[in-house]
Amino acid sequence: MIIKDNHWLEDGKYIEVKCPKNQQVFGVNLPDTIIIHYTVGSTAKSSAEYLARDDVKASAHLVIGRDGVIYQLVPFNIAAWHAGESSYGNRTGFNRYSIGIELDNAGPLTKTGSSFISSFGKAYPENEAVLAKHRNESTERYWHTFSEVQIRTCTDICNALISKYNIKSILGHEEICPGRKTDPGPAFPLDKLRNDLLNDVRQDSDIKPTHGTVIASLLNIRQTPSATAPLQANPIPKNAAVTILEEKDGWLRVRTEIEGWVKKEYIQPIK
Repeated sequence: MIIKDNHWLEDGKYIEVKCPKNQQVFGVNLPDTIIIHYTVGSTAKSSAEYLARDDVKASAHLVIGRDGVIYQLVPFNIAAWHAGESSYGNRTGFNRYSIGIELDNAGPLTKTGSSFISSFGKAYPENEAVLAKHRNESTERYWHTFSEVQIRTCTDICNALISKYNIKSILGHEEICPGRKTDPGPAFPLDKLRNDLLNDVRQDSDIKPTHGTVIASLLNIRQTPSATAPLQANPIPKNAAVTILEEKDGWLRVRTEIEGWVKKEYIQPIK
């Protein structure tokens, strides 16, 4: 995959969907982040055409179909409107920093008989559904799977973007908008993607111990390992169980019903 000097994919590798509403050029050394989304739409083509409409206050750089077909709406040097109200680390408003990649996918599914029904009423077969737990949720539910060619195409594009731009991180919409967004969800191999391309290791199995309980009366959970970082959610109550995912500079990244950072001294490890 090649990105040309005009910030479009190489000729013959994509279908252009004109989206002139986006005109704001990224700042110096930007974009530096890729955000992965799912469309919750019936087809890649219909989702791309919807996002390109002048009366829709959303857009993305790319939409990738289940057959690997790529729709490009916005050149990669122009900010698209895919992140919405968002924050991660010490940043807010990720439209200003990131490239948005949408993958044709129905998201959460509801099992009805032998079919799995999307939020927009489309039925999917059992081989396109997976029972899994979202990183920001506590219970399993069904999710629409991504196709192999779709994942491979997304990986190739991310690799090209990393080679062309100052890309330092790959994040899910669910990570910059926890509680509001769930894409790309557990059916997409987000951790593997960023591990493979950026050596950004976030696999839970590498962290020991893996469980703990809160020993403070109320424990703030933050978006990054800093006392000045925004809160991720309401404080965690005393004696609550947490899963420990990562340790950094006296902080632990933990998961309860959501995921965030807490001060290490307020967690009692369970051996």
